[in-house]
Amino acid sequence: MTSLDASAAEITPSFSARRVVGFFFMVVGMFMAILDIQIVSSSITKIQAGLSASADEISWVQTSYLIAEVVMIPMTGWLSRVMSTRYLFAASSAGFTIMSVMCATATSIEQMIVYRALQGFIGGAMIPAVFASAYGNVFPPERRATISMLIGLVVTLAPTVGPTLGGYLTDTFSWHWLFLINIVPGIIVTAAVWLLIDLDEPNWSLLRGFDGWGIALMAVFLGTLEYVLEEAPRSGWLEDNTIWWMTVVCVVSGAFFFARVLTFEQPIVELRAYRDRNFAIGSLLSLFLGVGLYGLTYLYPLFLAQVRQLSAVQIGEIMAVTGIFQFLSAPLAGILSQKLDVRYLIAFGFGLLGISNYMLLGLTWEWDFAQFFLPQIMRGIGLMFCIVPINTLALGTIPPEQLKNASGLYNLMRNLGGALGLAIINTVLIQRLDFHKSTLRESISAGRPVVEQTMAGLGEMIARTPGIEEGHLAAVKTIYGLMLREATVMAFADAFFVLTICFFAMLLTLPVVNKPEPIAASADAH
Repeated sequence: MTSLDASAAEITPSFSARRVVGFFFMVVGMFMAILDIQIVSSSITKIQAGLSASADEISWVQTSYLIAEVVMIPMTGWLSRVMSTRYLFAASSAGFTIMSVMCATATSIEQMIVYRALQGFIGGAMIPAVFASAYGNVFPPERRATISMLIGLVVTLAPTVGPTLGGYLTDTFSWHWLFLINIVPGIIVTAAVWLLIDLDEPNWSLLRGFDGWGIALMAVFLGTLEYVLEEAPRSGWLEDNTIWWMTVVCVVSGAFFFARVLTFEQPIVELRAYRDRNFAIGSLLSLFLGVGLYGLTYLYPLFLAQVRQLSAVQIGEIMAVTGIFQFLSAPLAGILSQKLDVRYLIAFGFGLLGISNYMLLGLTWEWDFAQFFLPQIMRGIGLMFCIVPINTLALGTIPPEQLKNASGLYNLMRNLGGALGLAIINTVLIQRLDFHKSTLRESISAGRPVVEQTMAGLGEMIARTPGIEEGHLAAVKTIYGLMLREATVMAFADAFFVLTICFFAMLLTLPVVNKPEPIAASADAH
C-alpha cells in the first residue's frame, strides 16, 4: 500500500456548517497568496527607489516570490498528509503573515528578496490545499460546481486586481502597505482555520519515508525552470551564458527528478493522477489558462503605461472592466457547469479569449477605455467559463486519496503557464520591436521626398518655438519618437496575435476529452 492509499483512511469528511465557514476563510488565505504575486508589479519603481536597488536587482522582488511558490505548490500534497490540512494551512497562513511584516520592514534589496522568497514559499501551500479540500473533504459532489465557481472567481480576480490595488496603496500611502495589508486578514485566517478546520488527521509516520533527494531535485528543477522563463527573454535566451547553464541544470535535475519520482517507494510527488486522461488534459488547459490569466494581466497594463502613459489609477479603471464581468459571469458559469457538458463550456471560454485577443490586432496608440471595453468584457467572461469547468474536468473525477497530490500538480501547471506566458510575451515584444524598428527605419530614410518635406516642416515649426534653436535636430528626434511609438504598438499587436493562436489551439484538445462523470463517494469518505 502506498502513502496515498494509506492516507485515504485518514480522510473523514462530512458536510457541516463549521467546515464550510472554515473553508471560506481558507479561500481568503488563497486570495492573499495569489494577490501577492501581482500586487507589487505596478509599484516596482517605488520599491526600487525606497531600497536603492538597481534595475536588475529589483526584478527579483517578484521573481523570488514566484520561484519559491512554484517549489512549494507540488509539495503541498505530501505535507498535508503528514501535517493534516489544519496544521499545514494554519502554519502557512501564519508564516505568510509574518513574512509580509518582514517585507514591509526591509531596508535593503537583499533583505526584501529573502523575505519575498520565504513569503512565496510558505504561502504557496494555501493554494492547492483549498482545491483539495473543496473537491475531497468539505463539499459533496452535487455542490462542487458552485464552490468551483467561487474558487475560479478568486483565482482569476486576484491577479486582475493585484496591480490596481498595489498602485492605489502605493500612491495613497506608501509601498510598505503592499505587505501591511496582509496582517489583519492573515491573523483572522490563521485563527479561523485553527479553530474550525478538522478535515483529516496528521500522519507523522510518513516522515520515516522522507525523500530528501526528491525535494532537492524538485527544488532545483522547478527553481531553474522558473528562473529561465523569467529572465531569458531579457537576456537573449541561450545567447546569455548564465541562462545557458541554468537551462543545462534544469534539464539534468529534471531528468533525475522524474527518475526519482518513478522509482522511489514514497516519492514527494505522485504522478499517478496523470493516468486519468481528463486530469492530464485539464492540467494542459490549466497551463494555457495561466498563459492567458497572468499574460494578459501583464500585457494590458504594460501597454497602457508604456504607450498611453497612464497612471496606476487610470489603468485600474480600464482593467476593472474585466474584474466586473468576471464577477457577474461567475454565477452563470457555475450554474451551467452543473447542467451542460463542461467540454462545451471550456470551448466557449477559450473561444471568447481567442476572439477578445483577435479584436486587439488593430491596436493603435490612441486606444483607450472605449476601444478596450468590449475585448475586456469578453476576456472576463471567457476566463470564468474556462476555469470553472476546467476545475471540474481535472479534479472532479480524481479519487479522494489522490486529491491532495493532484491539486498540487494542477495548480503548479497554472503557475508555470503564467511564467511561460510572460516569457512568450516578453520574447515577442523584444524581438518584434527590433524587427518593426528596422522596417520603419527603412521607410523614413533620408532622401525620400515625403520624409524630407516632413522634416523641413517640423524643423521650421520647432524653430519658431521659443527656447528651441536646433530645429532640424529636434525634428529628427520627433520623427524617431513617432517611429519608436508605432513600432512598440505593432509589437504589442504581435503579442496579442500569438495569444490568439494559443487560445484557439486549445480547442483542438477537447475532442479527446471524456465527458467527466463524478466519482461516487466511498462509504468511508462520505
